[in-house]
Amino acid sequence: MLEVPPTERGRASRERIVQAAARLVARQGAAATSLDDVMKATHASKSQLYHYFGDRHGLVEAVVEYESAAVLGVQARALASVGDWDDLNAWADGMVAMLERRRSRGGCPIGTLAAAVADTDEALRQALSEAFATWREAISGALRRLRDNGFLASDADLNELSTIMLAAIQGGLLLAKTTRDSAQLRTALRGGIATLQTHAPTVREPVTVPGGSSRSKPRRGQPRGEG
Repeated sequence: MLEVPPTERGRASRERIVQAAARLVARQGAAATSLDDVMKATHASKSQLYHYFGDRHGLVEAVVEYESAAVLGVQARALASVGDWDDLNAWADGMVAMLERRRSRGGCPIGTLAAAVADTDEALRQALSEAFATWREAISGALRRLRDNGFLASDADLNELSTIMLAAIQGGLLLAKTTRDSAQLRTALRGGIATLQTHAPTVREPVTVPGGSSRSKPRRGQPRGEG
């Protein structure tokens, strides 16, 4: 974890540089982004860059932290609202809509950075691995609520299913970025959700509700409150 400047002005200056560096890295790749490029884009001095980041590696590390926080923040908020299949489909539709607003460009910042640095920089690989682990846990939390609400079987392997969904996201984003076609992401996410639904319970299972009474969990794919 890089040190944050103690003053508000310093934090604002550092944040401005990191955001500009992130845009450059997204456009031309981490390997092709130099300190001179960042200086030109931000009008910062080389002494400022060394003061805030130590060296070029520190700047790329800051970009990894920035992009990871941005992506994971959005995903955590969206996944926290998932409680049934309709919610999960709405989350998937939101990802596709976000990609379409970008004209299917950019892909996943975390995935793009991982492809660029994971084989050559162990520290950055570990940071990106932790980001994916956090994302997987957010997905797992959504699946846990689906299970608790009766939409997934009690013996469903949430770790495995979370990995399947994360792979669908990453693969779909890469294909969409390459083809400039958001339908690739939509298809990948639908496939992931269809796989989840094969783990839905096939019969009603009694669950205890407040007050000691009981009700039945939904059948496979059945919305709550019906049947």
